[in-house]
Amino acid sequence: MTELTYTAADGTPLYAVARGTGESTVVLLHGGGPDHHSLLPLAERLLDRHTVVLPDLRGYGRSRCADPLRHTWDQYTSDVIALLDHLGTERAVVGGTGLGSTITLRAALAHPERVRAGILIGVEDIEDDAAKEAETAFLDAFAERASTEGLEAAWAPILEMFPPIVGAAVRDAIPRSDPASIAAAAAIGRDRSFRDVTELREVRSPVLVIPGTDVRHPTALAEEVARMLPRGHLAPVSVSQSLHTTEDLAREVAPHVQDFLSRFALGGTV
Repeated sequence: MTELTYTAADGTPLYAVARGTGESTVVLLHGGGPDHHSLLPLAERLLDRHTVVLPDLRGYGRSRCADPLRHTWDQYTSDVIALLDHLGTERAVVGGTGLGSTITLRAALAHPERVRAGILIGVEDIEDDAAKEAETAFLDAFAERASTEGLEAAWAPILEMFPPIVGAAVRDAIPRSDPASIAAAAAIGRDRSFRDVTELREVRSPVLVIPGTDVRHPTALAEEVARMLPRGHLAPVSVSQSLHTTEDLAREVAPHVQDFLSRFALGGTV
């Protein structure tokens, strides 16, 4: 495993690890709450043919960023491009879970020449105005608890909303997390990822969609996204209540990710 420190466009130092020496580069972005450790088991299953790069997203793990103003979708997207530039990689497959899936879509829209293909594991909700206002208040309250009561207390009323895998990944990451950075990252609730699913019609890369099953990652939305994407592919599995560990997640989704990558990342249709 190779450890990397690279510099974002705004000067923030960010952290990642790289594994493998495969024919293509796959960047996997974790969800909001865990860090890159949550995707190590999935990465392990892809190393036979791919180099897999796992960043700690801004605000998580060792990529500390306690300034709420630096947590925006444009900044997260720019961070992905900074990582590719640091690696000297012109084009890569980019994928992620939850938060990472949204960043993947934003990067594919803003930099189609850099994103060879996309992998979405648990597509985050695309809210209307009222739902977005509620999400902002929800994340503001989370940030307040994280700042005043600590991360365990901040997450306690939230994790029961999600499949067990989410709780396991978040709890594992808490000892490696900086509370001030996690609280600042909640400011993403004040930014808008997309206003409507129809915006995704402009994504030209092939994209694998693996649905979520909870209120923040609705199954119906993932199915709609797969239909809306010009080159969307809906996987026959989901991030379900039966998944309890990151190993469970990797075992469930890896065969579909491997098949997708063999078709679209290793000389297939791109």
